Amino acid sequence: MIRHCRFSRPLAVALLALLLPAACASDNLDLDHTKDISGPTITGGASLSGNFLSGRHAQAVRDMPEAVKFLTKSIELSPDLPDLVRRTFVLLASEGRIAEAVPLARRVAEKNAVSPIASLTIIVDDFNNGRFEEAVKAIEVLPGGGLNGFMAPLLAAWSSVSQGQTVAQATAYLEPLLQDGSKPLYYLHKAMIEDFKGQHEEAVKTYQDEIKEQGGVSLRVIQLLGNLFRRMGEDAKAELLFRNFSKTNPSSPIARHALKELESGTPVKPLISSAKEGAAEGFFGIATTLSQQNASETALIFARLGLHLRPDFPVMQILLGNILQMDDQLMSANAVYNAIDRASPYSWPARLRAAENLDDLDRTQEAIDALNALADEEPTLADPLTRLGDTLRAHKRFEEAALAYDRAFERIGTPERHHWSLLYARGIVLERSKQWDRAEADFLKALEFEPDQPFVLNYLGYSWVDQGKNLDKAKDMIRRAVDLRPSDGYIIDSLGWAHFRLGEFADSVKEMERAVELTPEDPVLNDHLGDAYWRVGRKTEARFQWQKALTLNPDDDLRVQVEAKQINGLPDL
Repeated sequence: MIRHCRFSRPLAVALLALLLPAACASDNLDLDHTKDISGPTITGGASLSGNFLSGRHAQAVRDMPEAVKFLTKSIELSPDLPDLVRRTFVLLASEGRIAEAVPLARRVAEKNAVSPIASLTIIVDDFNNGRFEEAVKAIEVLPGGGLNGFMAPLLAAWSSVSQGQTVAQATAYLEPLLQDGSKPLYYLHKAMIEDFKGQHEEAVKTYQDEIKEQGGVSLRVIQLLGNLFRRMGEDAKAELLFRNFSKTNPSSPIARHALKELESGTPVKPLISSAKEGAAEGFFGIATTLSQQNASETALIFARLGLHLRPDFPVMQILLGNILQMDDQLMSANAVYNAIDRASPYSWPARLRAAENLDDLDRTQEAIDALNALADEEPTLADPLTRLGDTLRAHKRFEEAALAYDRAFERIGTPERHHWSLLYARGIVLERSKQWDRAEADFLKALEFEPDQPFVLNYLGYSWVDQGKNLDKAKDMIRRAVDLRPSDGYIIDSLGWAHFRLGEFADSVKEMERAVELTPEDPVLNDHLGDAYWRVGRKTEARFQWQKALTLNPDDDLRVQVEAKQINGLPDL
């Protein structure tokens, strides 16, 4: 009998949540513009309407390079349509083609002086070309509020730095950030400016103020402060910082890489060596917050602007890749991930995400090969092997998945509480590959760590019921899972199946009907309801449910069983 489970594959390396607290692309990126869509070929023709509609269709199917092609052609045909100019500008900026977007940004700003994205694009172009006085003038006339309320102080401060002003003069521009919950952002950039200006002791104190104000330390601050300690000759303080972070984030490649550099005595350079790079940090912080708030389109443009200022910016490349990945632009995301310098500690987690995307692009063998290569590259880390197990499990290659999970646990050593989900995943593939004793042990161990985990309670309880063992205990476990997940049709079906195996057919019908109502398109649930109907004498309804199960693409084993029941019904008890 087929078991039910819901077990989402985790995102490779939960890195972004560690980069910056929630409070607070370059046009020369070598993006692979291979289409990651399916559908009809897009053709624009020579007309304005044809090109515009083709461009909009390309956007809808996430083929952004084609969308740019058609909308820029539309601009050539009709250069004075404000809405068309605006759309094309936004699209070019989203694709990281900032140099091409700048002339359109100027035209948008002429028509709409309060357009924040267009104005920021012009300022970035000024920064990028060393026109800091022009940048200051543009910053001064930015409308207040919104994103400008954050970016104007940051850009003004770094522009001041570029013109040789003092730390006091530069940080005075940051003072508006002391209001409205933006103090961590104020202290972060004040510390970076102090460090840039050589006021290292003051910078350490200001970073500590940022940590205190934020109520915790972020990965980006760990990097910046640890880098500063190293340059100050305070290696012991840097090591303590990295080790403390590594304890709470054992899979973080950033802290591990920093510790390796420290142990080998590798000299370090400042993480910010120009005003442009400081401004790029501002775009990174705001883009991170926007992405966390699901404002992905604006976050994408901010990430591209930051990368235009600083093309070699791995932490921003990770963020950009994540935004593209969440938008199903998987080929573009992988191009960004794979463009990260292999010497960067961000390259390894980026390639881990790229491997996950390969599977989503139906390039499963490439994903498997990439994950095995990453596992060989970092022989102490379990992450690539757990991802490999997840990938193989998703493709029902259960014996291979079990071997991958076994290799992951070899690297983990003694499981801890946060490994309950990995125990659950391995338990599933062990059960599916007929290794029940090991599977049962994994489920029980997972429940030691998380006694009220509904998916584990359901899977183990359902398996016991299906084997006719521990029936009363199994029913209690499943009932507890139902209490925890009262709207989950699969778990309710498990409870109905427990009643069925115990001969409580009326109760079984009641639960099965509720399960099918919540999850009507699953062949197993409809098959179970048919069995329950048969046992209470509702044979016509039973055959209807079995017939419905056959229309819902059941696997081969289930299809054979259901077809036999359609002819012969269930055997007498």
